[in-house]
Amino acid sequence: MDFDFTTTASSSSASVAAANFTLPPFILTPLPHLADHLTDLPALPTPIDRIPFYHPSPGFYIAPSDVIVRHILFDLSSSDSTPSSRLLAYHRAGPRQTIRFDPAAVRAAIVTCGGLCPGLNTVIRELVVGLWEIYGVRRIFGVPSGYRGFYSAEPVPLDPKMVDGWHKRGGTVLTTSRGGFNLEKIVDGIEKHGFNQVYCIGGDGTMRGAVKIFEEIQRRKLYVSLTGIPKTVDNDIGIIDRSFGFQTAVEMAQQAISAAHVEAESAVNGIGLVKLMGRSTGHIALHATLSSRDVDCCLIPENDFYLEGKGGLFEFLDQRLKQNGHAVVVVAEGAGQDIIPRTDAQKEEKDESGNPVFLDVGAWLKSELKNWWEHEHPGELFTVKYIDPTYMIRAVPANATDNLYCTLLAHSAIHGVMAGYTGFVSGPINGNYGYIPIQEIAVSKNLVDTKDHKWAWVRSVTNQPDFLRI
Repeated sequence: MDFDFTTTASSSSASVAAANFTLPPFILTPLPHLADHLTDLPALPTPIDRIPFYHPSPGFYIAPSDVIVRHILFDLSSSDSTPSSRLLAYHRAGPRQTIRFDPAAVRAAIVTCGGLCPGLNTVIRELVVGLWEIYGVRRIFGVPSGYRGFYSAEPVPLDPKMVDGWHKRGGTVLTTSRGGFNLEKIVDGIEKHGFNQVYCIGGDGTMRGAVKIFEEIQRRKLYVSLTGIPKTVDNDIGIIDRSFGFQTAVEMAQQAISAAHVEAESAVNGIGLVKLMGRSTGHIALHATLSSRDVDCCLIPENDFYLEGKGGLFEFLDQRLKQNGHAVVVVAEGAGQDIIPRTDAQKEEKDESGNPVFLDVGAWLKSELKNWWEHEHPGELFTVKYIDPTYMIRAVPANATDNLYCTLLAHSAIHGVMAGYTGFVSGPINGNYGYIPIQEIAVSKNLVDTKDHKWAWVRSVTNQPDFLRI
């Protein structure tokens, strides 16, 4: 669906007169619904009206016409309104007046997949409490061991009393795993257990798996709604503002950076080296660097670097050691993977999720730093303290901000599923929660833009080189 809109802009600036600007038309992204492949769906009034805690006002319920525009920054000097410049819009998340599930007939399944992340237990808790307290659902189950649990384990009945304190715990009480994705067995398991709502919590690999499950559910024409709740401390999932666990990870990374700074500052020619999570993106390293202000150099996957020669890392650190006597380097785990020597077998190695196995850039960089110093400054004191806080960070409970965020994600997902939407992900888009087709989330990436103001801010704080060979 296409929409055109015009806005009137005025300015107090003497150089800009009030004018009308026509923005490009925007396209409302279709959102899959059970009615797309099923007939005779129930259409029931929401039970929210009967809950004494709620007093719905006229604008409380979300209408199909309520949308969120993905891009909100415009160049009003441009007259380009060609189809290629059309804006994308998504349906807003939130409660609907009509639901497509009888709460008494709901059998909801919650599964956590992939690696650990702060906030997993909070999402589980809020899904259970939200389904139970808001919609009156009484049959809610946790699926142990990730996707393989649909066909290899018995579901665990969940209720608000059981999950009451889960948000204070790290990890996932349901347990998780990588791999084990057998599409036929998973959907067979969903049918066998009579699940008609499936909540998949995980990262980009989990979302890609959820797409396949959603498509198979549609092919079989099952009365099952599936939604994804995006989890990744790396914050590498696109479209949404951020994924849960990220802010906790940045906060916890400060402890590692502070420790590295103390170690480096307390030694003669000391370097503190911290490896942070970030396979394909450097968001944690970037935000931790800006938050700390103790970092001398931030290395991320989006910005290639080199060691030797003019403008290289060694030259920069040599200068920094002469100036300050110490330095702190933060490196994302995916940085420098193309310059680390590896065997042919290592180049082909994959993990259980199908991702390339990365070599330890921190251990390699520590070794290279020592070799460089011994060659350039033989006999002089030098130390490198290497800190890898990966498992310490991802295993902690969510902080207050992420706990609140997890609650909003869970409730948004519940409202969408109860309304009959399926194959979607809920998340904030420019600060407002919306529903995004899961196929889009599965292929989207949130990379650090090394040409924007934030990366320029990093370089202004660290004064590090741009690592562009002249």
